Amino acid sequence: MSATGVIAVTAALALGLAPSAAQAAPKPAPKPNTVQITGKGVADTITITQAESKRLFSSLLSEVSWMSAARSQTSALAADKLGAKYTVTVLSGKSALQTYELFPSAVGGPRAHRPAKQPGGKKAAEGWFYGRLTMPETLRVSGVPLKAKPDVVGGGIGGGVGEDLDVEAEAAPGVDGVLGEMRRLFLLNGAVLGIIFVGLAGIAFLIRRRV
Repeated sequence: MSATGVIAVTAALALGLAPSAAQAAPKPAPKPNTVQITGKGVADTITITQAESKRLFSSLLSEVSWMSAARSQTSALAADKLGAKYTVTVLSGKSALQTYELFPSAVGGPRAHRPAKQPGGKKAAEGWFYGRLTMPETLRVSGVPLKAKPDVVGGGIGGGVGEDLDVEAEAAPGVDGVLGEMRRLFLLNGAVLGIIFVGLAGIAFLIRRRV
């Protein structure tokens, strides 16, 4: 086969394989950018978008995203021990990707449920999980009618506790007072030691004169 023929065959194969390669390329997975919450006491669906509330959106997403591929951790509690249920749906634009059921007031600590029936006709392995201790406060800041429990959150939601997530944590109260007390204590001890040294020096002087 001549060099020209080899080039022609190679080009034909390349053109023939190009469409197949393009079709085989996987589509990128849709990225979540919206979280919706419904449940007890929520009159209108709460919608948190990444564009409008980036930190709050990230906090909400972190409460449920880890369960997408996790193995079930526990079994379901009795209905009277679960408390109020809040359904959290993760979306990309207007397309629902995942849905979870959160129980922030469950006996023994927050619980979470991954239903077998997922949006778009998808199915998942049903699972029950121990929810994060931050769950109640994250939901409350999002608009869910729950009692505030900032003491349970530890470091807070995304670095802060309360309605304004951008407020920096203030210094612990009473620190200056404690330091002041310690400083006064050191000064007092120094004065006592000074008096003792003066007394010892005086006694030594008197003894020396008598000798």
